[in-house]
Amino acid sequence: MSTAVAPARTGQVLADLLPASRVRDIALVVGGAAVTGLAAQIAVPVPGSPVPVTGQTFAALLVGTALGAGRGVASLALYALVGLLGVPWFANGTSGVGVSFGYILGMILASAAVGALARRGADRSVLRMAGTMLVGEAVIYAVGVPYLAATADITLASAVAAGLTPFLIGDALKAALAMGALPTAWKLLDK
Repeated sequence: MSTAVAPARTGQVLADLLPASRVRDIALVVGGAAVTGLAAQIAVPVPGSPVPVTGQTFAALLVGTALGAGRGVASLALYALVGLLGVPWFANGTSGVGVSFGYILGMILASAAVGALARRGADRSVLRMAGTMLVGEAVIYAVGVPYLAATADITLASAVAAGLTPFLIGDALKAALAMGALPTAWKLLDK
């Protein structure tokens, strides 16, 4: 009996290389939510911002890319729902709706975008992965920053200053990690 992984085909994401079953899909969705919840606990406060730097966005984008749009959205929606129900696995061990909840909503949409791009092969090269991460981050900020402005009762310019600008360098580092990780995983699996 061979344990070799089937070669990747167009239209697949990394998760598709595992034997297909409902149990696999459920485990991937729950696992993606758990990874995001754990990564959210890596939180560093940002002076002057109610939003910390976390590993949460990195995990959410990797989950969407590796699982694909459908499972990625299900995973991030499960993460959001469980946090809304009181499990303290949002950033800094919080739960419920706070001023940074818009970023979590953005992560759900971003997982759909990066998952769809990955299914088209955007996770197979460093350059395409860079673009994929840029799209994902843009979606997260497009939802998170206006939500922050509305819920914190601050101007959009203040929300950009507190909820976007301080995070750009960290996001570039997270994107660089993803740019190396996913294309490398594909290359290893193709051997």
